[in-house]
Amino acid sequence: MTEGTTTSAAAEAGDTLTRLEQEGEIAADYLEGLLDIADLDGDIDMDVEADRAAVSIISDTASRDLQKLVGRDGEVLEALQELTRLAVHRETGDRSRLMLDIAGYRAKKREELSELGAKAAAEVKSSGEPTKLQPMTPFERKVVHDAVKAAGLRSESEGEEPQRFVVVLPA
Repeated sequence: MTEGTTTSAAAEAGDTLTRLEQEGEIAADYLEGLLDIADLDGDIDMDVEADRAAVSIISDTASRDLQKLVGRDGEVLEALQELTRLAVHRETGDRSRLMLDIAGYRAKKREELSELGAKAAAEVKSSGEPTKLQPMTPFERKVVHDAVKAAGLRSESEGEEPQRFVVVLPA
């Protein structure tokens, strides 16, 4: 690799980081407006994780108000994430893969799903038979796929939305 190629790759990585930070800023502004309209208290935290902007709404108090923004089984959170992605798209013209978390819901869910994926992988390793899991959202399936891969097995998604599910396969 030549020096010019290395410099070009570094510049491209810097451009990507800058673009993702801009997505986070746009999303934060949008969500702050939403919190103001709904008269809800919450702080916005922005980060870049795994090549996507990550924005979280957090609160110092155990606010039940933020739970309203999560909804039953994260349904409201999913809808807010899509609306936030649309707001970013409107500003940038680019499709966003932004990830939204509210009151730690996704972080907790990620932990639970990682455990589920690891348990399913262990079960498949011992039985040698594929295991089908319950239908999940794309976010949930991604977390399970990652956990299965970390356990040294492979998995696939099958079915049609909203009944799409993960199948953990033997090695």
